[in-house]
Amino acid sequence: MVSDTIFALSSGMPPAAIAVVRVSGPEAGVALKTLAGRLPEARRASLADLHDSAGTPLDRALLLWFPGPATATGEDLAEVHLHGGRAVVAAVETALGAIPGLRRAEAGEFTRRAFLNGRIDLAEAEGLADLLAAETESQRIQALGMASGHVSRAVAGWQDRLLTLMAGAEAELNFADEDDVEVGDAVMRRLREGMESLGRALDEWLARPAAEVISEGLSVVIAGPPNAGKSTLINALAQRELAIVSPVAGTTRDVIETPLALDGIAMRFSDTAGIRDEAGDGVEAIGIDRAKAAIEAADILLWLGRPSDAPEHPRVIRIAAQADRWRDEAGSERVPDADAVARWDLALSAMTGEGMDALHRLIVEQARRMLPREGEAALRQRQRSALVEARQWLDIMPQSPEAEDLILLAERLRLAGIALDRITGRAGVEDMLDALFGRFCIGK
Repeated sequence: MVSDTIFALSSGMPPAAIAVVRVSGPEAGVALKTLAGRLPEARRASLADLHDSAGTPLDRALLLWFPGPATATGEDLAEVHLHGGRAVVAAVETALGAIPGLRRAEAGEFTRRAFLNGRIDLAEAEGLADLLAAETESQRIQALGMASGHVSRAVAGWQDRLLTLMAGAEAELNFADEDDVEVGDAVMRRLREGMESLGRALDEWLARPAAEVISEGLSVVIAGPPNAGKSTLINALAQRELAIVSPVAGTTRDVIETPLALDGIAMRFSDTAGIRDEAGDGVEAIGIDRAKAAIEAADILLWLGRPSDAPEHPRVIRIAAQADRWRDEAGSERVPDADAVARWDLALSAMTGEGMDALHRLIVEQARRMLPREGEAALRQRQRSALVEARQWLDIMPQSPEAEDLILLAERLRLAGIALDRITGRAGVEDMLDALFGRFCIGK
């Protein structure tokens, strides 16, 4: 319950140099008085000896007291900065748990209270969850932008424009007989033009890459015929023996995936079964089908076969693999013809390392084209769905009867506003709050 006072360790798990225990809720001040015997001056660090309710010494700690509502959670908030030993933290948490009205916080409960008390909106909370989970530089930058309110500020601007349009429609519908109210075709024209202009602004955001591309990592699929060097390549990229390398065709039977980061960009590299017309057995046939499905779903395709056999894909890198072999075997069937050489993007040998740096650059170049530009924020799928709905309500066919009906246009504006409200959490989000804040750790 929001009326409860909660506490939790909000720093890393002990042992550590310092451990920070946070307390939030109406009894936060009581908790400090119980531990330290006094309430320190607001927003000033204060050193104090801590004791439990029986007077047993606990630690000498730094206290911080933040009266609500101007706090991170929007309610009274206290922080106790302890020595970071396990026994110290356990003793203080036990003492807090013995105070009436206090209980341990659940995962994400501090951030959930910040949302419920209006300190952050839902988009900012989602950005904070992504920031906590960020493992690469691109993930950190994207999550920090959302947590800092980039999406929220954009939504606020769209809502202001909607309110202006709605006010114009309301004036025409309810106050058309007033002398200072514009009426007639001019109002309708201005309303349609405003809806069209706002729709174009939403289109610009919908054209941006999805945030999941950054948070979950780009899918990079290595594909080609049997014995093309796919498993050797993924082992070289991962710098470990991830896939079995064998001269026997059909050794790789399934999709083998490994997460990697190139230049701070999260990616998921997949080795696939060799693609050929006739499989050796039923298991290999299943592997080939999965390889084809992985190719269709890939963000970037690394093709290790003849260029003319490469599948249609918007971001394919055609690789002349095993270059150490065909260059050393002049006159053999492995020597590519001039036409094939011209259509390959690079020659590579995962065994010797030749061309690996060039491949790295090509993959990163392709990846950066799929990511938001510097300073741009991307939308999560939930936010994108709400924005798509808002955009649909703003889309009016010029010659349709609806385009001339002020009541219907006003209703479309209202529904577009409701869709935008869902992005920041003002409507229709109760069903997903538990899932969102459950992503947070205890004490956040």
